[in-house]
Amino acid sequence: MDKRQDSEPPGTVAILDYGMGNLRSVEKAFEHVGARAVRTRDHDEVRRAGGVVLPGVGAMPKAMELVRSLGFDDLLHERREAGVPIIGICMGMQLLFQSTTELGGAEGVGLLAGAVERLDAPGLKVPHIGWTPVSWRRRAGLIEGLDDPTAFYHVHSFAPRPANREDLLGTAEYGATFASVVARDNVYGAQFHPEKSGPDGLALLRNFAGLGARAAAA
Repeated sequence: MDKRQDSEPPGTVAILDYGMGNLRSVEKAFEHVGARAVRTRDHDEVRRAGGVVLPGVGAMPKAMELVRSLGFDDLLHERREAGVPIIGICMGMQLLFQSTTELGGAEGVGLLAGAVERLDAPGLKVPHIGWTPVSWRRRAGLIEGLDDPTAFYHVHSFAPRPANREDLLGTAEYGATFASVVARDNVYGAQFHPEKSGPDGLALLRNFAGLGARAAAA
């Protein structure tokens, strides 16, 4: 696919600041592609944004405690119902699902059906760290202009198992096939770090900002 950079002007994205995630790196990556990015805990500021970013590193149960304490779980459901594009990045993608088995288990935000489980990678080191090709299951605006496959930089020990196969947008291999990119309506997730994945990661973030611009203009 041709990597077009002029299909849609980037919009404003709100990066949810709950204390876990590469917030400044994600913010700088969006700024690099021309989007206006704000790190915030202010619900009204999130409501004014054309797109919402849920970053994350570390353990999902602890992250979910913080997300819930700030009311971000309810806010994400509200923004989903409003049709605003939402993307979870790395562990933030895992938070979008219903539950995890990590550290004895915990509930997630529940925007997507399925559970997050430890990687099934017999004989391989976990966490999975490095560049891994992601193959696309279908076309979507989030991945416009990206080659099939495209390699992204992954760092994770767990991955979601979507209950609905149609939610799978991109898959990768590490011992077994795992969900690397998911999409349902206006909800997206990337298991890798786009902000650390070079030009292709930046292209994906620019595409997401463009989705937000279109939603805001609708």
